[in-house]
Amino acid sequence: MVEALFWPALLGYGEAALAYATVRTSRAATWGVRLGWLAQTALLIAQAVRSDGFPWSTWAGSLNLFVWFVVGAYLIWGCRPRFRLLGLTVMPLAAALFAVARVGGGTGAGSHSSYGNLFLILHVGLALAAFAGFTLAAGLAGLYLWEERRLKRRAADILRLRLPPLASLERLTWRTILVSLPLLTLALVIGIVRQQRDGGRFDALEAVTVLTWLVYGAVLALRPTGRRAAYFALGGFALVIVARLALAGTHFA
Repeated sequence: MVEALFWPALLGYGEAALAYATVRTSRAATWGVRLGWLAQTALLIAQAVRSDGFPWSTWAGSLNLFVWFVVGAYLIWGCRPRFRLLGLTVMPLAAALFAVARVGGGTGAGSHSSYGNLFLILHVGLALAAFAGFTLAAGLAGLYLWEERRLKRRAADILRLRLPPLASLERLTWRTILVSLPLLTLALVIGIVRQQRDGGRFDALEAVTVLTWLVYGAVLALRPTGRRAAYFALGGFALVIVARLALAGTHFA
């Protein structure tokens, strides 16, 4: 019964991923995002009710929660008409990762974890929220680079596409990182304190996460502009992908 909620969420995300391709269907895409996110929210609530602990501590479960954070962050302002192409970047990724979470069993009732619920809520929740913010920042950076290239080439359709100004994209990328980095900092501190208390060892996921923190910390400290800032954001996102898809399953094993 819990997993039945997966399908309307995937349908909404999949519809949005396709409908954002044209201006004519972009409004339908926005509704697909909203309805899909509400269905996934219901799925997460059902998982929490039926589980006797934190249901997203597994690799696939945390991927499910990560997608919810990504789409939720996008919904804050990304559904505006000028950010249609950002939706064309974010929603196919969200739909694909959500499907992977389903295949891995992350949309089921969940399983019991030996870690305390409060620790998992803070550590995992803050880290995933930060990674979701970095994902959105990468989408903004990619849109910045694409729009800049079209402007330099004086593409004939650049005005018809009604894109956001480059300065707005750069500012939003920086602000998204500004909000996300403190969340990752708190997640790291909580994890390190728990690790020191339990005598755990520093693993590969923690190393990549710390490297991610350094990259985005450099963005805030150095305040690069233009292409350089976009490349920083995309470079940090590559580390997020490694952390989420390649290493997350080993962390609580």
